[in-house]
Amino acid sequence: MIDDETTRTLLIRLHRIEGQVRGIARMVDEDTYCIDILTQAAAVSRALQGVSLALLEDHMNHCLIQAAKAGGPEQDAKLREAAEAITRLVRS
Repeated sequence: MIDDETTRTLLIRLHRIEGQVRGIARMVDEDTYCIDILTQAAAVSRALQGVSLALLEDHMNHCLIQAAKAGGPEQDAKLREAAEAITRLVRS
C-alpha cells in the first residue's frame, strides 16, 4: 500500500510526464527536428524509470518487509514478485 505522501509525489511526477508526452506529440505534429524529439523522448523514459524505481522502493520498504516478517509462502511469493519486477525494470 502506497502512503499518501508517496502517492502525492508520484502523481505530481506522472502529471509532469504526461505534459512532456503531450509536448512530444506536439513536436511530432509540428515536424520538429528528429534529434530534438528523441532528446525529449529519452527524458520521458528516464522520468518513467524514476517513477518505477520509487514504486519499487516503496514496495520493498513496506510490502516486502511485512512479508519477510510473516515468513513462509507469503515471503517466498513477495520475493519472487519483487525479483520479477526488478528483471522487468532492468530489461526495459
